Amino acid sequence: MKKIFFVVVALLLIAAVGLPVFAAGQKEEEKGKKELTFAFVPGIADPFYYTMERGIREKAKELGVNIIVSEYPKSWGPEVQVPILEATAARGNIDLIMIAPTSVDALIAPLKKLYDQGIEIITVDTYLGDGDYSKPSEYSFPLAYIGTDNELGGKKVAEHLAKMLGYKGKVYINTTNPDVSSVMGRVKGFKEGIAEFPNMEVVGVDYNLDVQQKAQEQTLAALQAHPDIVGIFGTNLYSAQGAYQAVVQAGLTGAVKIASWDATEDLINALKEGKVDLVLAQKPAEIGALAVEWGYKYFKEGAKVPKKVIPGFEFFTRENVNDPEMQKYIYRK
Repeated sequence: MKKIFFVVVALLLIAAVGLPVFAAGQKEEEKGKKELTFAFVPGIADPFYYTMERGIREKAKELGVNIIVSEYPKSWGPEVQVPILEATAARGNIDLIMIAPTSVDALIAPLKKLYDQGIEIITVDTYLGDGDYSKPSEYSFPLAYIGTDNELGGKKVAEHLAKMLGYKGKVYINTTNPDVSSVMGRVKGFKEGIAEFPNMEVVGVDYNLDVQQKAQEQTLAALQAHPDIVGIFGTNLYSAQGAYQAVVQAGLTGAVKIASWDATEDLINALKEGKVDLVLAQKPAEIGALAVEWGYKYFKEGAKVPKKVIPGFEFFTRENVNDPEMQKYIYRK
């Protein structure tokens, strides 16, 4: 009887020790099977973010991730984006938010609040602070920044435009907002690029706040103030579209070269018509797909996500604008 008693006690002890291990293993297995839900919060309603959404949805379908897309902001700015972000998060059961912050500073607190509630963050296209999430800071909590190297792009635009202009003359920049990482980088890179050519000068920078009509008016005023401007850099689609329309209105098509950022159908058509001379195409669909892919790897495989993931960019010129291989880089809704 004593032997039977000790055997029963031993079995009970083994079972008691094994239960937490079994429960933990079962929990991990359930976590692996759980359907993931990622939310996408774009910066504004425009072809760039519509194209990014398409890349997000295609990759999510491939990986079996549920996607929620927030309302598209009708204008750019934290005062519009933050309420949309909060309403989206309030839907609950969101594992990851992929967001293009509309300010380097104003989105830190709202996103940190959601992070502290257990939602992971990936910033796409734009970032928080200086974008270096690898160092301890108030904005280092996102898993990653996934987007273009805007400073490099700005510098390459300057080099292309300078070559078109024979490496001499005055140039002007029309851009959007002074507190958005992407366009700040483009302006910085462009200025540094132009500074390498001693016979070139940047005569002004204007901020249109993502309003195309304002960009057109600002460009017209710049052309009047500096009749010797020979080149213009529009740092995003609103800036570039407003700038080339101003040049057309002033009767200076061809005489003033336009370098633009963002391969919208409008800008590609303007390039074909000779109203624009260069278009930098980012890869928004790839940016969106990478955000989903890295989020999936983080949750399902325990992967360490790189703090920066930087897809490249392409340049449209009159020589390659009809190339079949280039058509995939045009932004479409």
